[in-house]
Amino acid sequence: MEIQQIKQRFGIIGTYQGLERSIDIARQVAPTDLSVLITGESGTGKENFPQIIHALGMRKHGPYIAVNCGAIPDGTIDSELFGHEKGSFTGAHDTRKGYFEVSNGGTIFLDEVAELPLSTQVRLLRVLETGEYIRVGSSKVLKTDVRVVAATNLDISQAIRKGKFREDLFYRLNTVPIHVPSLRERGNDILLLFRKFASDFSERYRMPPIRLEDEARQVLLNFEWPGNVRQLKNVTEQLSIIEQEREISAPVLMHYLPDYHKSRLPALIQKEPVSEEAFNSEREILYKVLFDMKSDMSDLKKLVGQIIEKGSVSRDIEQDNAGIIKRLYSTPDDLTEEAENLITSKMNSKSNRDEELITDTEEIVEESLSLEDKEIEMIIKALEKHNGKRKYAAQDLGISERTLYRKIKEYHIE
Repeated sequence: MEIQQIKQRFGIIGTYQGLERSIDIARQVAPTDLSVLITGESGTGKENFPQIIHALGMRKHGPYIAVNCGAIPDGTIDSELFGHEKGSFTGAHDTRKGYFEVSNGGTIFLDEVAELPLSTQVRLLRVLETGEYIRVGSSKVLKTDVRVVAATNLDISQAIRKGKFREDLFYRLNTVPIHVPSLRERGNDILLLFRKFASDFSERYRMPPIRLEDEARQVLLNFEWPGNVRQLKNVTEQLSIIEQEREISAPVLMHYLPDYHKSRLPALIQKEPVSEEAFNSEREILYKVLFDMKSDMSDLKKLVGQIIEKGSVSRDIEQDNAGIIKRLYSTPDDLTEEAENLITSKMNSKSNRDEELITDTEEIVEESLSLEDKEIEMIIKALEKHNGKRKYAAQDLGISERTLYRKIKEYHIE
């Protein structure tokens, strides 16, 4: 089956290359019995992929069961997955089959698998390795023939480091990894999805479909969408029901996007509060900027301290110190000249103004250093380092490729 046919069958909208690559992997792995681990943020549509794998596989005529591991209490998760014997615990009035027994010969989808307690992870590992399991309250070993597809929106490697997820289970589940891209990575797919949702809600509520003005489309594309496709669908439904005007303007749309900011970076100089999602996605570049500034300020203080101790310096030393400052700040020329002129004038003043020299110099540097300038500089260096390849430059900066593209356009970087 072709990718386009799969998208039509399962209602998947979009032409983003990363999305089509994920669908292609699901199509290729479907005829096998390999375990699959689907990763991606919440709301990206991970639940579509186990259905694709099951429908295109050899087990398509067998049962398909989806289990949300995060919605089942720890005390009953073993009973739900593996079953229990009558009288094995309070309330166990009858023998009950678990999901692994019911789905024998088919596929079981374990959503939010990272939420499983460690004791259950041990049981799951045994099923994956040998197909064997034991009901709660029993000593009899049972067998099952089931294909396992798991999904999570958490960072499994981080959970392993914290001791919350077994590394051997991860490798067993991750035989074939499939990553579902976030909505903000998918570009114009956002507009395609909006039109699809608007059309669906128009039919459901029997009203004309809503449309977006040009500026509103740009707002839709610039938003970070922390809730991904689920959030976009929710916003579209709200607009369809609440707004009387069918032509949606940018101000109206932004009313439904409370975390929207026209400029996401630099976060520390935002007048409006920055959402945690936006800060986390770009914090690495900010950390680098702040550490560089701290180091430069420390070096400058040392330089000023040397000048004060000597009291007076020769013209050669003065020129050397000016050169040091130039090397410290490879930022705009006005900053270099301003700092250099300040120190030159202060070196020729009387010793009773030494303390004023330190204060004034720090104020000039602090006022002149711009986070935007440092950000532009780091973006240019990253692009030069990777020969203009935005994908690798974005990875080096710790931001998404879409964010890097937006910043290049915003700062008019060639």
